[in-house]
Amino acid sequence: MSPNRPPTTVDSCQTRRSHPNLRSPRAFAGLCVAIAMLVNAGCSQNPYLAGGPGGSVWQAPGQTQLTAVQAQVAELNRRVQLLDDNNRQLTTQLAQSEQQSQVYRDELNLVRSQLSDTTQQYEAARVAARDAQSTARSFQASTQLRGGATIRANTNLNQLVGRLNLGNIPVQQDGEVIRIVVPSDQLFAPGTAQLQPQAAAILDPIAAQLRSVFPRQRVGIEGYTDNAPIYGGANGSPHQLTSAQTSALLDLLTRRSGMPGQQLFIVSHGSNNPRADNATPAGRVANRRVELVIYPETF
Repeated sequence: MSPNRPPTTVDSCQTRRSHPNLRSPRAFAGLCVAIAMLVNAGCSQNPYLAGGPGGSVWQAPGQTQLTAVQAQVAELNRRVQLLDDNNRQLTTQLAQSEQQSQVYRDELNLVRSQLSDTTQQYEAARVAARDAQSTARSFQASTQLRGGATIRANTNLNQLVGRLNLGNIPVQQDGEVIRIVVPSDQLFAPGTAQLQPQAAAILDPIAAQLRSVFPRQRVGIEGYTDNAPIYGGANGSPHQLTSAQTSALLDLLTRRSGMPGQQLFIVSHGSNNPRADNATPAGRVANRRVELVIYPETF
């Protein structure tokens, strides 16, 4: 008999006949029956042997719980991965939304800027139209009948211009009119209609000679400036600036210098009709000016 082969029922019975506890026939018979039952059952109730009930491998209770926990962990990892994917998608969509929002903000600012420029241009055009209308009414009034007599143009300006002596202030003959050119920088604070302290000292001699040499001629106060942008302040456009400057001079010449109000009128040209190139500093200085224009018409 091989030492690894389990003993059969007969062998076991023969072996144990000599055992002192098994000499009783009843005990021996019971042992044999028990051994036979174990052999026939194939030790099927041994939890450590394969091929138990159901044909599956027996597992300890702890192993079953570990498998269930691992399955839960795998499911949680899958859900975490889905949440990460959703988070990345939402982050991308948020970045795209912020970019689109910035585009909308830029477009809105551009529209606001264009609207502001349009408003300024409209206001400048309105001021220019008002000034032009005022000038037209002034010229029309100069030809109407006053006191039963017709006001006729004075054609002796060429003879009278030689009587003007204004020092370093240019006096120019321009067709039928005479132009007295005064730099705006000598009269106003830069970019404003605020008169400088020396403005009265410059304008008083001019007003005195106008009252003496041309007491009846119409005199236009024409304002000009350069094409530099205007930032802030009360005047948002070149026309508004020159309109405010000519109005300030009209007030000074009538209140301080005693010139008749009906003799004077104002015209705002803005940056139109430059005398020099605005591309150079000297040219811009020359373009910032006020011209007192003596017309042949009388009042």
